[in-house]
Amino acid sequence: MLQFGLRLGSKPRQVVTTTPRSNPLLADILDDPFTVSTRAPTHANRMHLADGFLKSITETYGNTRLGRQEIDGDLLLDGVGALWTAEVLEQARKLPVLDTLDRIVVAVDPPVSSGEAADECGIIVAGINIAGEPLNWKAEVVEDGSLHGASPRTWAERAVELFHKYRADRLVAEINQGGELVASLIRQVDPNIPYTGVRASLGKGRRAEPVAALYEQNRVRHRTMFPELEDQMAAMTVGGFTGKGSPDRVDALVWAITELMIRPVEKFQTPRIRQL
Repeated sequence: MLQFGLRLGSKPRQVVTTTPRSNPLLADILDDPFTVSTRAPTHANRMHLADGFLKSITETYGNTRLGRQEIDGDLLLDGVGALWTAEVLEQARKLPVLDTLDRIVVAVDPPVSSGEAADECGIIVAGINIAGEPLNWKAEVVEDGSLHGASPRTWAERAVELFHKYRADRLVAEINQGGELVASLIRQVDPNIPYTGVRASLGKGRRAEPVAALYEQNRVRHRTMFPELEDQMAAMTVGGFTGKGSPDRVDALVWAITELMIRPVEKFQTPRIRQL
């Protein structure tokens, strides 16, 4: 529509400025032979930015797809805002085996209802290898124990079963929908489970972005192929989920990795090492 407003004068022009998130319109503009393009990375403006800010964003998003887009100003055309590409997921399965997991969590994204028409209950088991500085820590997705159409009692029993199977340290569950009922269900199965209820305050895409960045830094490994989980991951974008239904497996994954690697780092004085 702006083009129609440039019909008068000797040399009408328009300026488009943006962080180059991929979309067909922007690609067409850049392909136009009359377009003159220029770009500047965040570091080109470093004289006006705090050193701590530059250090933080470089350590967090350096060498990631999101970093190339937001820090370097690159237009990435291999997926419209995709957080996990096929290449990233493939690499996650090729990373070196973690000999030990110092902390293990079971994360649950409960469905609102039960029965065949209900969403899945996302249940993900993940652990972390604490070696050196936090930026060197590695995580591993151990098992996808998600259930479809399960009753509240059934998915609670499954989560507790996996907790004991892997001798986990904590069970984490989203409580936006179920509130205290989620904790009550878990306690009915095992009253001694170390439990944390987490509440989502951001959209799914924004919650998933930091976790996706860890994958791009090769800091999260998949023990095996998790087809249903990885299909949901491939459909998660910065704007939200583009697949069918609800991304309950991805939500549980995000809570698990957030608990292990993104929340304020807990000082483990005597970590409990176990062989798996």
